[in-house]
Amino acid sequence: MTEDKMSQMIVLAGVGEFETREGRDECLRTGAPLQSATRDDEPGCLAYYFAADPVNERVMVVWELWADEESLAAHFRHPNYLNMGANFAKYGWVKGDFKKYRVDRVSAVYDENFRPRADFF
Repeated sequence: MTEDKMSQMIVLAGVGEFETREGRDECLRTGAPLQSATRDDEPGCLAYYFAADPVNERVMVVWELWADEESLAAHFRHPNYLNMGANFAKYGWVKGDFKKYRVDRVSAVYDENFRPRADFF
């Protein structure tokens, strides 16, 4: 993928809190088909992951990768997104903190000697 195309990519990341661990877990379980449908059926969805936080039992971690603003905007209008929001509400959603980031560069984390690098090489 060219750097121009990469500069359009969007990462959406955040956390959602539920009243109980059971609510979070049930939301994840019942939301799995919506995650799958989003990955499979929505153009521009490159990654779509919701997972239990291993440290805070009431928190869900969300990580998404979208090809561009148009695909993210289409997702916000899609039944998968609307149904996922309804699913959150059904299982004791308390609050969330989600941010989106436009990607301007992409590089491997590890170099050829498997050393982690913070710079973009």
